Amino acid sequence: MLKKKWIASLGITSLLVGSILAGCSNDASSDKKDNKTSGDKKVEITLAGWGSSPEETDLLEQVLKDFESKHPNIKVKHEVIADQYMDVIKTRLIGGEGPDVFYLDAVEAPALIDTGVVEPLNEYVKDDFDVEDFEKPLIDAFKKDGKYYGFPKGYSTLALFYNKKMLKEAGVEVPKTWDELREASKKLTKGNKVYGFGQNPELARTYFIAESNGGKVVADNKANFADSKVVEALQPYVDQHLKDKSAAQPKDVGADWTGEMFGQGKAAMVLEGNWAIPYLDSTFKDIDYGMAEVPTINGKKGTMAFTVAYVMNAASEKKEAAWELMSYLTGKEGMETWTSKGFELPSRKSVAEKLGYDKDELRGALVAGASYATVWSNGSNLPIIFNNFNNQFVNAYLGKESLDKALKEAQDTANKEIDGQ
Repeated sequence: MLKKKWIASLGITSLLVGSILAGCSNDASSDKKDNKTSGDKKVEITLAGWGSSPEETDLLEQVLKDFESKHPNIKVKHEVIADQYMDVIKTRLIGGEGPDVFYLDAVEAPALIDTGVVEPLNEYVKDDFDVEDFEKPLIDAFKKDGKYYGFPKGYSTLALFYNKKMLKEAGVEVPKTWDELREASKKLTKGNKVYGFGQNPELARTYFIAESNGGKVVADNKANFADSKVVEALQPYVDQHLKDKSAAQPKDVGADWTGEMFGQGKAAMVLEGNWAIPYLDSTFKDIDYGMAEVPTINGKKGTMAFTVAYVMNAASEKKEAAWELMSYLTGKEGMETWTSKGFELPSRKSVAEKLGYDKDELRGALVAGASYATVWSNGSNLPIIFNNFNNQFVNAYLGKESLDKALKEAQDTANKEIDGQ
């Protein structure tokens, strides 16, 4: 789930940089010596990723079996890293034991790419791979200076989940604008028992809102969220909690996250992602809910997107085989199997259309947002920036200090940390 996976620390040490770049400094011929996938020699490559549900793990194992049946000279060793994923990956890279292919979250990508440990992929890509088929915001998150460093295996955007019964009883339509959402929330709120809107007062969920007035949260790889345009854009979000009292965060009602808050009937509307669908369907089977695109702000569509790519270890000695695996997993055939059960949405437009997700009653709203979403990724200093934002934004959200003051304090602290690196 997002709340468990997407936020992680990104300290890339000089030891990591030096060790990996040294490992990559061998001449080009050495990169290829154990790299052939033809003939009788069987090549074993390692794929590392984090833990997921048993159902997802089983599905990935099936995709890997399909790959091996089509590539009999390649054996894939699948390693699941259950805890502290990035710390483990960095440690292994430092020790020269990094996997050939591994997961890389978009929020982690800029810092890791800057170290030189991720292989650029342009030379491997052929016309039949069809790069243009990927949703542009998703693929751009793993692109730098015209080079592709990873291809997204799937994604989720945010969409508006709404309780059909509650909206009907309150006599309100599904909101299409943020002003309509705010007014609907007032009508749907019932004291402190049921809130019209469940909120996540953190940057990963409010980034697109923060930039809706034309301001920039990050500028020149430094915190910029004290910009008056950003403050003005976020103020209504805070006001909905403090002044309207029609919105609340999960902990206000004893829930762990907004999906649970929604399922328990303590919020009539929430912004959540694809991961909430199987959760609601299995945990709260009786709830009758619908989904719609996130309401527009100032007449413009916006949402967040969260995505993970397969990337190649630049120090791998089995790059040809590694690319064969990556191109299958993120190609149309492999992606269709991987996303067939809806655990993730296809980052390829053609696969989403083939599986019918673009017209799905629920997931259609998530797919629609992919083309205009703000991907949760922006520069190597985003972890420092969002940590400081979150620490102070909650103070404003709780009414402990004004929003402009809180964000100014957070920005100053974040940029001092960045300058001191």
